[in-house]
Amino acid sequence: MERTGSLFGHFRDLDQQRETASLGMWVFLMTEVMFFGGMFLAYTVYRWKYHDAFAAASRELNVTMGALNTGVLILSSFTMAMAVWASQMRKRNLLCIFLIATMLLGAAFLTIKGFEYAQKFEHHLVPGPNFNFPGPEAEAQHAEIYFALYFMMTGMHALHMIIGEGMLLILLIYAWKGSFTGDYHAPIENGGLYWHFVDIVWIFLFPLLYLIDLHH
Repeated sequence: MERTGSLFGHFRDLDQQRETASLGMWVFLMTEVMFFGGMFLAYTVYRWKYHDAFAAASRELNVTMGALNTGVLILSSFTMAMAVWASQMRKRNLLCIFLIATMLLGAAFLTIKGFEYAQKFEHHLVPGPNFNFPGPEAEAQHAEIYFALYFMMTGMHALHMIIGEGMLLILLIYAWKGSFTGDYHAPIENGGLYWHFVDIVWIFLFPLLYLIDLHH
């Protein structure tokens, strides 16, 4: 595969290359929608069936930490959008700064989530033989389903965040080397699409998992 500057040999021009890369990213994100969609469907069914137990279980979550993480991710979406803008404007230094800021915000999210997980282990709210939920036995069994979904959904989201951090690190290295130009910045745009998708998933997870009891 030959490459001339920023153009790979099997593309006619940079516009075709950018459109193809964008299409590929959107197709990938559609598979991610289906992946998370299965978990959201399972959550919807069990929440409908065991609404009272899910509401009681949600009270064990730290809403303050969840809200703080929501704010962190919204801010990270802004810095990622600014990184895309900086790449389009050929502002290499600003691009690097915004990528670093996005990475730091992502790391802050994962750190807060780590403290949340530690609390669940400390209070024996992790599904398994040591699970201990304060309440009637039947409610505790249904609450265990809630926490199984909680760890599955937030865990997979955290994994996608970690992957996103690695992606941003690679983009930062290339940005520092000056690989992106005003005409060639598709990797930054596609990285932004991925990051925004992961942020949107959390925007759904936060009210579904943390705010159930507010409407109970």
